[in-house]
Amino acid sequence: MSFSAPPTPILNQLIIYDFDWSLADQDTDRWVLEVLAPKLRRRMKTLKHTTSIQYTDLVAQMMRELRALGHTREEVLAALRGMPFHPAMNRAVREMKARAAPSTDFVVLSNANSVYIGTILEEQGLQGVMQEVITNPAEWSEEDPDLLVVRRRVPREGKQHGCTVGCSANMCKGEELEAFVARHGKAFDRMVYVGDGANDFCPILRLREQDLALVRRHRGLEARIAKDGASAGLKCQVQYWAGAWEVEEIFATLT
Repeated sequence: MSFSAPPTPILNQLIIYDFDWSLADQDTDRWVLEVLAPKLRRRMKTLKHTTSIQYTDLVAQMMRELRALGHTREEVLAALRGMPFHPAMNRAVREMKARAAPSTDFVVLSNANSVYIGTILEEQGLQGVMQEVITNPAEWSEEDPDLLVVRRRVPREGKQHGCTVGCSANMCKGEELEAFVARHGKAFDRMVYVGDGANDFCPILRLREQDLALVRRHRGLEARIAKDGASAGLKCQVQYWAGAWEVEEIFATLT
């Protein structure tokens, strides 16, 4: 579906980015292991497919095992700083933010973690562009400064979210998007969601007819829309992209 410009002027908009394979051009959790400890990357893949461990808990376990192998904070940070990030995506965000109209706010909504995302945004000079980063909390351990401790955004000990669409236990991205808009304190004339994975299906169901989902080709979100979009009542417009340069092209049309 091609994007149709709204009939009324857009004065302000919110652009929501998933992070892995959407804003960035790789998967943070897997990239760190592929760079530093490929055997752990294989172990992570095996555990993901042969056990019921929740994914954020699995990442936390991999960080403990990575530290047990002797890897350090600086090695993890260096791997993140070197992770692929397409110049066209960086340019698209900067140029959109710099435009006088429409006024644009950006938010990251991701199942990665705050250290991974914060490190990469800082490396790319985009940290100050994001209104908020909504993700799993992470911090370097006080007892062992080289151990990254990753936790679920929704703690397993607390009240769990009620998502029935398929979000992981660590957070419901749809609920998080609605909560962000509510606390932001203003209505957006348009919302644009840039995503790729099946877990981006829930938040795009919260979008309206005047909103736009930019969906990366050949990944889980495209398949989920094809399977369930109509029956789930997807209202927003959908446009597909494969490379970051295409997102830059689309952003240039958002007037």
